[in-house]
Amino acid sequence: MNNLIGNKFLADLGAFKAELYFESEQSLIFKIIEGGGPGEPGHTEKVQITIAEVRPRVYMVAWKEATGATVTHVEDHENGILYSNATLPDGSFYPMKGTISPL
Repeated sequence: MNNLIGNKFLADLGAFKAELYFESEQSLIFKIIEGGGPGEPGHTEKVQITIAEVRPRVYMVAWKEATGATVTHVEDHENGILYSNATLPDGSFYPMKGTISPL
């Protein structure tokens, strides 16, 4: 088991902020705090995830949202750095970099 499960984090990508709650090894609940795109602030969704530990405290987390959008994060919890790549249903691609911190 990794140190994500049962914990909440703030993903801050500048214009986009979300709360991430790692419910289990297979599920994540995200809530949009600020910004959006397909979702508006306050939108909450439970998604099925895959988690791969790259090295201690660094994880690659991927999921597909109800809209069909796909998201892949590289979460460096040691240094508080988040790399997020999202592909929306229309094919547009958003590579982003920000911070991740415990809540």
